[in-house]
This record gives sequence, structure tokens and C-alpha cells, in this order.
Amino acid sequence: MPPRTSLPPYRRLPLLVTSDGDLLDELLRLAAAGGTEVEVAADPAAARSRWLPAPLVLIGSDQAQACLRARLPRRPRTVLVGRSGELDPGWEIAELIGAEHVATLPAAEPWLVDRFTECAPGGEPAAPARTVAVLGGRGGAGASVLAGGLAVTAARAQLRTLLVDADPLGGGLDLVLGWEDLDGLRWPSLTDADGRVDPPALVRALPHRGDLVVLSWDRGEPLALPAPAMAATLDAARRGRDFVVVDLPRQLDDAAVLALQAADQTYVVVPAELRATAAAARVVAATAPHCAALGVIVRGPAPGRLRAAEVARALGLPLAGTLRPEPALCRGLERGEAPAAAGRGPLAALCRQLVTDLTGLPVPGAA
Repeated sequence: MPPRTSLPPYRRLPLLVTSDGDLLDELLRLAAAGGTEVEVAADPAAARSRWLPAPLVLIGSDQAQACLRARLPRRPRTVLVGRSGELDPGWEIAELIGAEHVATLPAAEPWLVDRFTECAPGGEPAAPARTVAVLGGRGGAGASVLAGGLAVTAARAQLRTLLVDADPLGGGLDLVLGWEDLDGLRWPSLTDADGRVDPPALVRALPHRGDLVVLSWDRGEPLALPAPAMAATLDAARRGRDFVVVDLPRQLDDAAVLALQAADQTYVVVPAELRATAAAARVVAATAPHCAALGVIVRGPAPGRLRAAEVARALGLPLAGTLRPEPALCRGLERGEAPAAAGRGPLAALCRQLVTDLTGLPVPGAA
């Protein structure tokens, strides 16, 4: 069995976007009064990778126009903050950048302390969903099968799970589960979403069985996946689900980058072959700058006896797991059986390990 890799628990921190030293000092004082640490970004470029995961974002009035030009995705719990006289007319720019509130100092100090307190240890009303991204180091690596297996396994653990197909050219992830005949919306019906999506409404609208919900592509004309639609979907998932798996394309578009930035853990799946490892090196180079944590899953067979540890070392990544050949899995997929649904075999065992590492919850095996 490969060495287990565990994602250490961490608390997402509020994000302050400002280069105004005096304003920053005031906000740091208020955060301390609320009992929380914060992350600081001087401008939208520095904020982008932390924009979606943060539980609260405060945009200083000095960076409001810059955030507007940067076209950062709309997200909940965003506040435009500045001193009296600096925010007139504050609501106009707040609406343009998607801020839900305008906080004028010093009058808004007690309100801001309350918002910081909500982000302090023990102050958050609910933990956001664990989010995992999966992509292939080369075509046909098996990333979609792993993504499906992780989602099925999380649902077996009674985690409310959303499986997101972020690859417009992948043929539809519902096929991997054998769900192509289930009623429900697919991406083409949701690509205009650019605001806050109600989590219960999303669950009701998508194909689902038990605790597993799937957002897939259909077999129609390929469409680009707008980044605002992905941002709205991930926001709803973080608030309304326990576990989210996103199957990503190897060619990253804006929506895929958003998903990577929102993910707690990303796995790249690489066959144990020299050329596949070389291809994966390029994928890793493009992916790593957007990832909080990146690991490699090495899939057999190994025609040249390339070891999983050698693949991981060549890519400079921790080895998160290995997959032995599983002929029965391939036959089951052709018959419309969801991967890891029976809870047996190498894929099911790996998925149990990964879900347990990510959530700390035991996952039942085969009945």
C-alpha cells in the first residue's frame, strides 16, 4: 500500500485587499478584536488565488476600481470598506464589484468586529465543503474514473456530495456513472449563472441519487464554460454540500483555474509510463501555481517497470496513491456501473483512503 498522505486541517482566513497602510492597520485591529487572523493582499492580482476560498473578503476603497478592472468573480460575504468621505457614492462601485455591504469607518467598526468574530475559531456557523479537483497527466489517464469513484465513495460515507464535470470536451461525466438517462439539468442550462445559486434549488435541479448529485455536460454542441457560472456553482456547493469533486480538463480555462483555486486538494492521475510522465510534467507546471495542495496518483500497469515513486519524484510531487490494473472496472463501466460502487477493488480502496484523509471520516467498504 502506498504511503498515506493526509491533508492537515486548516482554517480559512478572512482576506483583506488593500495597499492603504493606515486602513490596513485599522482592519487588523478590528480583526484582532474579533479574535481572528487574516490574510492580506495588496491588489487583486495577489488576492486572486485566495478570493473564492476566503470566508470573508474586505476590499479597501483604494482597491475598488482595481478589483472592478480585474473582473474577479462575484462571491458572497464581500464588503467594501473605507473611511468616511472616501466611499461616496459607495453603493455604485459596491454593486459593480459584487460587494454585499459597504462599511464606513469608524461607524461600522462594531459591525466589522462581529463579522470577524464569525470567522474566528468556533465562530463559523458551518464548515465549508471539502473540495477536491482531479485531472489527467495525459489523455486517457483515468482522471474521470477517479473523480467518479471519489464522489461515489464520499456518498457511501453519507457525505452530501456534488460531482462537477468541468471538461466541456469530456463527453459527459454522467456516462461514467451510468446516469445519462436520469432527468435533470446539465451545464448548457446553467452557463448563464453569474450570481449566487441557492443550494437546495441546485440539488433539486440536477441529476441525483441519494446523497450524490452530478453536474455534467450533455452530448450537444460543445460550449465554453464561463467562469462566473463555475464560481456560482462552487459557492452553492460549499454552502450546501459536504464534499465536492471537480473533474478538470488538462487545458485549463478560466473556469478550471477557479476550481483549482477553490480546491483543498488536487490530484493529477499519471499512467506509469515514461511518455505519460513527460506529458504530466507540463500539466503540473500549468496547474501547480493555482493549487493549495497537489499530489500524484500513479496508475498501472507499468510496461517499462517504472515505479510510482520514480514518477512522483520526476514530477516533484508527493505520491498520494497508486492504482493497480482492474479489468473488472473497465467491464463494469461499459455496462453502466458507477466506479467504486460495489466498494471492492483497487479503485474503491484508494478512494476510501483519500476520502478518509480529506475528511477524517471512516468510509465503509463492501457490504
